[in-house]
Amino acid sequence: MNRLLLKLKSWLSQLSFRTGVIVLLLCIPFYVLSFAQFALPLSSQVKGTLWIILFGLAKTFQYGGLTILGAEGLLRLKRWFKRR
Repeated sequence: MNRLLLKLKSWLSQLSFRTGVIVLLLCIPFYVLSFAQFALPLSSQVKGTLWIILFGLAKTFQYGGLTILGAEGLLRLKRWFKRR
C-alpha cells in the first residue's frame, strides 16, 4: 500500500503547474456544494451521505492539487497573488 501511494505521489508531481492550479480550484465548488446541500429539503440520511461524498471530493481535489503544485508551485502562486 505504501509503495502504491508513493507511486501515485510521483505521478501527480509530474503534472504541470497549470493542471495543479485547475485541480486546486476544483475544490472550491465541492466545498460550497457540501454545505449548500443542507438547505435542500432532503432527509438527514441523504444529507449526511451527500456531505460525506462532496466534502471528500473537495479534500481529494485540495490535496491532489497541492501535491501537483509542490512547494515551488505554492511559492509561485504566492508571488502571483502579491503582484495582483
